[in-house]
Amino acid sequence: MIPITPRIRRMIREALREDVGPGDVTTRTFVPKHARGEAMIFAKGNGVLAGTLVVREVLRTIDPCLKISWRKKGGSLVRAGETIAKITGPLASVLRGERVALNFLTRLSGIATLTREYVKRVHGTGVKIYDTRKTLPLWREFEKYAVRLGGGFNHRMGLWDQGFIKDNHWHFIQDSHQAARVIQKLKHRKWVVEIAKENLSDLEIILKGEPEIILLDNFSPAELKKIVRRIHKFSKKEKHRPLIEASGGIHLANVRAIAKSGVDRISVGAITHSAPALDFSLEVVKLFRP
Repeated sequence: MIPITPRIRRMIREALREDVGPGDVTTRTFVPKHARGEAMIFAKGNGVLAGTLVVREVLRTIDPCLKISWRKKGGSLVRAGETIAKITGPLASVLRGERVALNFLTRLSGIATLTREYVKRVHGTGVKIYDTRKTLPLWREFEKYAVRLGGGFNHRMGLWDQGFIKDNHWHFIQDSHQAARVIQKLKHRKWVVEIAKENLSDLEIILKGEPEIILLDNFSPAELKKIVRRIHKFSKKEKHRPLIEASGGIHLANVRAIAKSGVDRISVGAITHSAPALDFSLEVVKLFRP
């Protein structure tokens, strides 16, 4: 679920202001204000439905008199040609909100659908699929909600909620001993340390700092297996075992092999930055005669 917070409401109002502006010229010209009726939303492809609560809020913002009833719940599978929702009320209001509502629905359902594909590929391995911060500006809350509906999990929401030592940070860190000391000192905060090939030699030093997650970046499945065994061996001795995450170069063709390497989780930027839209259409199907 996505909570409809004041920020979400502001985003929806801004989206409507962008599209409707001072008024829908065509609808205002041809559609009588008193015209009421019924419209249906149809799926134009197969996938996972996401964004139902957002669409409901879009329509409520346009006109509180609009009513929508969903035939499918968020997170459920939809098929091409299937009717997923019915909208009743003033048709001028339906037409003003149509594009913004469908834009949210197509984008978020596309993310949920691609996420579900990754989740299916790793089924049975115990590995979880995570998103990243590679989201559209200002859409992160929406997109991470769609990832959850697709069966995935959310990484950090931003720079503020988790310490994450990445490749560019190493330019400002004296050595791995310093990084381990800082992590140990700030254990109240969750820490992720990205390990690339160039700092793999210092893996044991980093592990002494007891980070919550070790992220292995751009390693092959064979390389991952060796590093996972190495981490397990060291962790058994130190009595602290971080979660092991794989990232970098992940796609549908190799995600299962990576999952079988022994990692706990896989983060995939593609599920948000490269998800194809799942298209929907809205059609007025009935006019209510006064």
